[in-house]
Amino acid sequence: MAAPKPGASAPAAPASAPAKATPQIQLIPASAEGALDAAEEAVDLLLESGRAPGDVLVITTGEQHPWAAHELSFGEAAYWSQHDAADDVFYADAAVASRAAERPVVVVAVNGGSDSAAATALPLALTRAGALLIVCGDPQQINSVLGAGV
Repeated sequence: MAAPKPGASAPAAPASAPAKATPQIQLIPASAEGALDAAEEAVDLLLESGRAPGDVLVITTGEQHPWAAHELSFGEAAYWSQHDAADDVFYADAAVASRAAERPVVVVAVNGGSDSAAATALPLALTRAGALLIVCGDPQQINSVLGAGV
């Protein structure tokens, strides 16, 4: 099999494959310092409204969520097995979020990190969100990445 040529795109999906619907996007204005708290409140509201914990992925752009840091202390394999079990809310740093599978709801806490972390995490989160993407952070920064009017 020949290697793909530089700049060549992947083959298009078969015509019979249904196009993925764009998830609803909700913006919760918050400072970088308050984004993680805002994300936690959003997760709590989702769970209280009946959303299953395994339906939710939380991505952080700055400091890791304390749950992720704790789970990673047991090693990468244990951490990712929690992800694969999909029976609880899963917390991932933006740097490893590309490894996370799609979930119905993705919550992004733009809680610091570089501008490139948010610029990478937000479009990725949009591809991982099945029905709803909730973004907690500075509206100007988020709009500049996702497009005006979010």
